[in-house]
Amino acid sequence: MNCRIAICDDEAGQTEKLTTMVSGWADRTGHSVLVQKFASAEEFLFEYGGGNLFDILLLDVEMHSINGIALAKHIRLTDRRAEIIFVTSHVEFIGEGYEVDALHYLLKPVKKEKLSEVLDRAIQRLSAVPASVIIQCGGELVKLAEDDILYVEAFLHYIQIHTVNGEYKIKENISSFEDKLSDMFFRIHRSYLVSLRYILRISRNGVILEGNICLPLSRGQYDAVNRAFISKN
Repeated sequence: MNCRIAICDDEAGQTEKLTTMVSGWADRTGHSVLVQKFASAEEFLFEYGGGNLFDILLLDVEMHSINGIALAKHIRLTDRRAEIIFVTSHVEFIGEGYEVDALHYLLKPVKKEKLSEVLDRAIQRLSAVPASVIIQCGGELVKLAEDDILYVEAFLHYIQIHTVNGEYKIKENISSFEDKLSDMFFRIHRSYLVSLRYILRISRNGVILEGNICLPLSRGQYDAVNRAFISKN
């Protein structure tokens, strides 16, 4: 597999060590790997802002200015596909990775065998064909990856599909569209269908999605959406 890997760490010695281990893993597994190194989150964001995307990200958590957690949150605003691997010296940061769907935390000093194991898992996940749905919008057929859909909103005979990359308004019933999706989506209200991937909090009256999006929750759906959320996360 061809794979682009970014290593972002403000410690030059750590960056070189990780680069050497990644190259060794690529040689052993036969993957074609391009590694790019970044000394800060700001340097990475400059490259990323130019449309330079990566398959796997090795991010140091404790960087100055913008740390690895904040960087990952920024990346997840537009990219759900990349596999994020955090590198840290402190176990107390591990809980924060769930919000950005991090694949794993590697504790310093990083062991070659553990890094190889996590990279193998990343490749397996990247190789899986993501679920998708085809819509007709603006006279064109558009393929939407389920991972990119935040929620769907109903307006009379139309629905608005909100994704990480934009919005699509199509003429379709929300129930028929729901039937096309996997069980990673939950109908929280007669007018709203949400992705369980993006839920951050659930209250008696509403659901909060990433991006601080607050949607209403129908009376009587609180227990059901909690069960669905726990089973899929």
